[in-house]
Amino acid sequence: MNKKNNNRIAKICQILKAKYPDVKTQLHHKNAFQLLMATILSAQCTDRQVNAATPKLFAQLQTPQDFAKAPMKQIENLIHSTGFYHNKAKNLKNCAKTLIGLYNGEVPNTLDELVKLPGVGRKTANVVLGAVFKVPGMVVDTHVSRISQRLGLTINKNPVKIEFDLMNVIPKNEWNDFSLWLIYFGRAVCNARKPDCPNCFLTHLCKYPAKTEAKK
Repeated sequence: MNKKNNNRIAKICQILKAKYPDVKTQLHHKNAFQLLMATILSAQCTDRQVNAATPKLFAQLQTPQDFAKAPMKQIENLIHSTGFYHNKAKNLKNCAKTLIGLYNGEVPNTLDELVKLPGVGRKTANVVLGAVFKVPGMVVDTHVSRISQRLGLTINKNPVKIEFDLMNVIPKNEWNDFSLWLIYFGRAVCNARKPDCPNCFLTHLCKYPAKTEAKK
């Protein structure tokens, strides 16, 4: 990568860090297990919807053993509002069973171990690793995928390829924060349907060809 592009990426990181100096996952949790369950629930669902469902869920089911023993119907009823509840309930229950079987009910702290759990892909694993264990990782959700393409940081659409593209150009000590910066930025400014380009603080560094224009 040439020096000019390196400087552009460094400026993007500098501006995002100044704009969002204190970032953390928006999924409410008290421990690694709760975050793991909440992140599984967040598939095709907003964090707000998950946070509305988890207080009652975690009040009734607190441990992997609780989830493993709970009737599927009980789990489905508790997470119904998050959508796709049949499949999510199955993933939660099977994930809990696998945690017990493979890791004595403890959430592991490596990506290779986490992705062995039902319902857990690289995105979910990196969320848990970064938020709980402070392990550097690049979370690629819909915001990160969309914005990294618009900024010209990747030409790929596959989340795993995007993850590795970003890890190649973003300093390792900023991987966790960078993902969160883009998530915050995506919610506030660079949304999917109509990015607010006229009021965007990154527009001068952005390569997105379909920028919106200010209303006349």
